[in-house]
Amino acid sequence: MSKIKVAFICVHNSCRSQIAEAFGRHMASDVFQSYSAGTETKPRINQDAVRIMKELYNIDMEAEGQFSKLVSDIPEPDIAISMGCNVGCPFIGRPFDDNWGLEDPTGKSDEEFKIVIEQIKHDILELKSRLNHNEI
Repeated sequence: MSKIKVAFICVHNSCRSQIAEAFGRHMASDVFQSYSAGTETKPRINQDAVRIMKELYNIDMEAEGQFSKLVSDIPEPDIAISMGCNVGCPFIGRPFDDNWGLEDPTGKSDEEFKIVIEQIKHDILELKSRLNHNEI
């Protein structure tokens, strides 16, 4: 039986969704496959996110092959999660299963980045637990 495919979606697929994909790969790969995507792309993943994830968790998103991708570039997900629609949710061709409502830390302080990173980590572990107990 194949694992559930979870897609983390935000407009540019450069920060929050990339962090979620990285944590999913590192903390929940026994339960689900993690993907991230957006309706637009950026040339690079947010470099503050890359740096802070390396510092805090020794996770090098770029070295592990993560890059900004479109929703059409990933497999059809079983679960699609929006990172936060404070600017307007992207349309991905179907409703989102959840909206984590996270503020975009781009351009903000490292402390604000760390708060968002810790919330994403918490949400990934909660999702893993819920899927383990068939609560979704």
